Amino acid sequence: MASLKLINMEGADQGVVEASDAVFGAASNEALVHNVVVALQNAKRQGTHKTKERNEIRGGGAKPFRQKGTGRARQGSIREPQMRGGGTVFGPRPRNYRQMIPVRFRRQALCCVLSERARTERVSVVQGLRFDAPKTKPFAALMSKASPEGRKTLLVTSGVDQNLMLSSRNLQRVTVRTAADLNALDVLGAVRVIVQEEALKQLEDRLS
Repeated sequence: MASLKLINMEGADQGVVEASDAVFGAASNEALVHNVVVALQNAKRQGTHKTKERNEIRGGGAKPFRQKGTGRARQGSIREPQMRGGGTVFGPRPRNYRQMIPVRFRRQALCCVLSERARTERVSVVQGLRFDAPKTKPFAALMSKASPEGRKTLLVTSGVDQNLMLSSRNLQRVTVRTAADLNALDVLGAVRVIVQEEALKQLEDRLS
């Protein structure tokens, strides 16, 4: 079993908590993580980029200037790619960038990156994390204790907590994800990972 640091709402050390080796003790697999991360990044692309080709440029029915006697190269249409305002050759077209990655690969990649954070002692479990009302100040104090270096921090919750989301939205270096929505890209984008105690069981059930 992997051992993760346990803290309370004030950021004080409460010992350790045992976690599944399948989730927090997986072997490193850089090739798998790379393929999954590229697929996740591609899924974010809209693919709506487009440039006009020659046949889509307005005008160009008449010759721009006479064939001979101007000292310039002969041109047949203002829609030619070499002309100012002409069409684009091999420009981007609308496309879908999504890649099909099996679910088991995505889950295994998530286990790999979580295990890497756990091996470097950058995963903490917080107990009793709940807010009765949106309060940024106590939430910011917890983040400063859990991540004293002030680097990007990922908070994994058991579900959508409106008070918790409102308490964290003004903090630029804090990202909140639920255990059901967490992916490898989220973990790689953060230096430290803080897991709500209730979310730890959900992560183990989802990934084991």
